[in-house]
Amino acid sequence: MDYGMIGKLQKAKRYAEERDRITFHAMKVTFQGTNNVHTVTMDEGTWHCSCDFFQTRGRCSHTMALEIILEGMLPETADESAT
Repeated sequence: MDYGMIGKLQKAKRYAEERDRITFHAMKVTFQGTNNVHTVTMDEGTWHCSCDFFQTRGRCSHTMALEIILEGMLPETADESAT
């Protein structure tokens, strides 16, 4: 590995530890649920999930799990829905 790449790897590790540098504005993930695969999206703090529970409640285990995983990295509106 060349010197330039070593420096980039060290910087990447530092960035990964400094999670407050990262804010998600939009994303789309596939979530393997217990019974089915679901699509979860977040756009500017608004969650959506393809599961039936989300359709009636506006929150579900899939979106809540992602809120926990991404704690401190989401826009305020998405963070606030976790509390």
